[in-house]
Amino acid sequence: MGYSRRLGRKLLTWLFVLGFVFSLASSKMSGQTYTDLHDFNCASEGCSPMYPALLAQGRDGNIYGTTISGPGNNYGTVFRISPSGTVVTLYIFDFTNGAAPQGGLTLGPDGDFYGTTSFGQNTNGSIFKITPDGSLTILHIFTGGTDGSTPATPPVLGNDGNFYGNAEGGFEATGYRISSTGDYEVLTGSIPGGGQPSAPLIQASDGNFYSTSYSGGTNDAGTVYRMSPTGAVTVVYNFYSTHGGWGYAPLVQDSKGYLYGTEAEGGTLGGGVIFRVTTDGKLAVLHNFLDRDSNDGSVPVAGLVLATDGRLYGSTFRGNPTNDGGLFKITKAGAYTQIHAFDGTDGTQTEATAMQHTNGKIYGLTSLGGAYARGVLYCLDVGARPFVRLLFTAGKVGRSIGILGQGFNETTTVSFNGTPATFKVLSGTYLVAKVPSGATTGFVTVTTPKSILKSNQEFRVKR
Repeated sequence: MGYSRRLGRKLLTWLFVLGFVFSLASSKMSGQTYTDLHDFNCASEGCSPMYPALLAQGRDGNIYGTTISGPGNNYGTVFRISPSGTVVTLYIFDFTNGAAPQGGLTLGPDGDFYGTTSFGQNTNGSIFKITPDGSLTILHIFTGGTDGSTPATPPVLGNDGNFYGNAEGGFEATGYRISSTGDYEVLTGSIPGGGQPSAPLIQASDGNFYSTSYSGGTNDAGTVYRMSPTGAVTVVYNFYSTHGGWGYAPLVQDSKGYLYGTEAEGGTLGGGVIFRVTTDGKLAVLHNFLDRDSNDGSVPVAGLVLATDGRLYGSTFRGNPTNDGGLFKITKAGAYTQIHAFDGTDGTQTEATAMQHTNGKIYGLTSLGGAYARGVLYCLDVGARPFVRLLFTAGKVGRSIGILGQGFNETTTVSFNGTPATFKVLSGTYLVAKVPSGATTGFVTVTTPKSILKSNQEFRVKR
């Protein structure tokens, strides 16, 4: 049964309130702070952000995203929000320029953002780019033929400077590559999933792209699959009910190469799972959710954030005393803790995968709830330190690498695994550094008089 069909079930009984009280006490003791930053209203702005609704940090330090509905219509918007919660609507779709931009956005090396619409134009959707001030350009209009149709996910930036994505294509999904100027190429028409590639791709440390499919595979419960930059597709793992299945979430990778993700259903308790899998298909379940559980939540639709404190953070769509889901953290060894239980007034139904801003805080979206019942943008402060994020995570000596962060105006040193690099500060939140001769694979650090900021991912030096 899909998670959307669970919505009509009755709320949990008052006996579960004891569990709710306990979860609140645990949240206060653990030191995490939840803040409802903004309640979407639909009347004057976008609202109801659906999965995967990826947020992207811009060069200016602000956060950019999309909503599936917009003021005066149901076609969606692009918005900007400051880390403190000031929202600006940048663009309103009107169907002729696309509709339903549910996937969210990806920051490009040019400073613009890239995304998709699921409908509009000829009803098959499009790929667009938009500047930080709201100027939108359509890069590709899907025809519904071999090039795919109705993409639910945004393209992701590859280390070669192109963007890679997936789109529905009848009974099979289409993998594609597109340049920043709109040169579109079909890579494969055989991504598993029965035409339902609901999760975005990620580029892993081996250079390949990985994702999950909602259905398909040997058990029709979904897969973890790999797509090479040239389009060769391999199923890494076939889900079956006891190890989870029917998931919507993207994967994340740690420095040891393990992939982590969630499946919205299945597991030994029926409420979905959190899992770890190797790139050669060895899977371990880290946590089983109990269907409609009062303490832990259930149905993890959204993906995980691998934060710089070494823990994984995520959300549940349902469960808890009011059946509104919640936020959790889990160690790589599987120690699970619920951080926050939603009650509707501060959000409900989290479908979107959250992101960690370089200020260390986690930002995310709920589809509904809040003061207007049309979604919330929240901040979760887990006490993590500020860091820097690399636009590219691999490249040769001499390549220029964009770096996001804060406090850059007084930068004294940028180094690649200890080797100093030449750099140019473009703003207090963005700089560019060249991979230095003699650099080796490792973390990038930016040093200022006040702090040493370390990248959240290693940079791989190619020879």
